[in-house]
Amino acid sequence: MNSAKCRKLGALWAIGQGVLTALVPELSVMLFKRMIGKNFENAADLEAKPAYLRQLRALGIGFAAAGIANLFMDRAASDAED
Repeated sequence: MNSAKCRKLGALWAIGQGVLTALVPELSVMLFKRMIGKNFENAADLEAKPAYLRQLRALGIGFAAAGIANLFMDRAASDAED
């Protein structure tokens, strides 16, 4: 596999996941409740506090920023090689 192509796909995935988490953190909460619901009782009764939702949004923004930075750094490195 081409490592440059994999890095680009990974960066695009990080951007998409970060934007999704930043805009709709409730999806991450729902997924987490579904995952722990397999092993614990009353997991569906858990409610995310507003502070946790803010933290998820911040994490999503950081994840998207890391993906964008990776794309720009790869482009700068390829331009320097040419």
